[in-house]
Amino acid sequence: MVNTVKVYKKTAPNGKVTVYLGRRDFVDNSYSTEPIDGVVMCDSDYLRGRKVFASVSITYRFGREEDEVMGVNFSKEMQLVCREIPLNRDVKVTEMQERLLTKLGASAYPFSIDIPDNAPCSVQLFSDHSAKPLGVIYELRVYVADNLDEKPHRRNSVCLAVRKVQYYPAEKFLRQPSTLATKGFTFSSGKLNMEVALDRELYYHGQQISPTVSISNTSSKTVKKIKMSVIQHVELTMTNTLFDREVACFQTQEGCPIMPGAHFHKTFTILPLATNAKHFGVALDGKTKDSDANLASSTLRRDQSDSLGIMVTYSVQVELECGAIAGTLTASLPFKLMHPAPGSGKLEGDDGIEFEEFSRLRRGMSVDQNLD
Repeated sequence: MVNTVKVYKKTAPNGKVTVYLGRRDFVDNSYSTEPIDGVVMCDSDYLRGRKVFASVSITYRFGREEDEVMGVNFSKEMQLVCREIPLNRDVKVTEMQERLLTKLGASAYPFSIDIPDNAPCSVQLFSDHSAKPLGVIYELRVYVADNLDEKPHRRNSVCLAVRKVQYYPAEKFLRQPSTLATKGFTFSSGKLNMEVALDRELYYHGQQISPTVSISNTSSKTVKKIKMSVIQHVELTMTNTLFDREVACFQTQEGCPIMPGAHFHKTFTILPLATNAKHFGVALDGKTKDSDANLASSTLRRDQSDSLGIMVTYSVQVELECGAIAGTLTASLPFKLMHPAPGSGKLEGDDGIEFEEFSRLRRGMSVDQNLD
């Protein structure tokens, strides 16, 4: 049986330059960021002494386009890297590049572009009415020009949307986090104590989170209801803006009322999903137009003092409701939400190659939704 390996392909409007990518996601693994590697095919007769260049840029849109008035601009475009692609094969290539070079012939050349380690991760903010998506969007552009300073022309340029994602090994997050919250009452003795614990610090998308709640009521008040929620904390570094979004929640009266002197202990389950959160500003993983979009992964920073883009963190919040007068007791416990590490992607000798067109792809739109 022959396994098929998918390769993504896009051709310039003039049909003279074609780019092939074996993947669209490039991984930051906490030590380094994988380079964007692929193959460009361009006939030497078309070049006529000109050169082929590749650039990686990001668009960071942190406000709605319709709110841009009086010259205020809510987006920044930054070119991270731009370099010439050497039109030779005397470079180290990956297995995928080697297979493509063999298949495509003498007019194909490998390239590899390094992304800075401190570059922000791909994130988009949910918005059902904004013409342009909010968030951090990456674009790879391969074009033909006489020199590096020449402005690229659309007719001989290939633009592809790519993503920078984070995968961190689970072995780095082995601790079992817990937190303790206590509430005293002004006109009565005793306290209401609550401990919240998780079985691990790192969860993968699609996994249920299992907080264990222990309550000791030594006060004279009664716990009437328990509310549990998963909160996504989003920081826009460009405007120094912080906001929270609820991405999963439920209320229960199991074990309630918890009377004075009583104790309660139970493990609950809650599942944060993008389908649970249709609120403006919820951070997704860069596919806002896809029905199966994931919540954005937790952002893990190497350098706390030099952060750019959109920072995302998560916490489980447990709230005990004791009535209108007694108020509530709230405990919040941070955790990490990420994707599992990808497979090795090693090619076997009998693997075939299937080309999939990028033809309808537009910058800022969903990669998956726009592939034919």
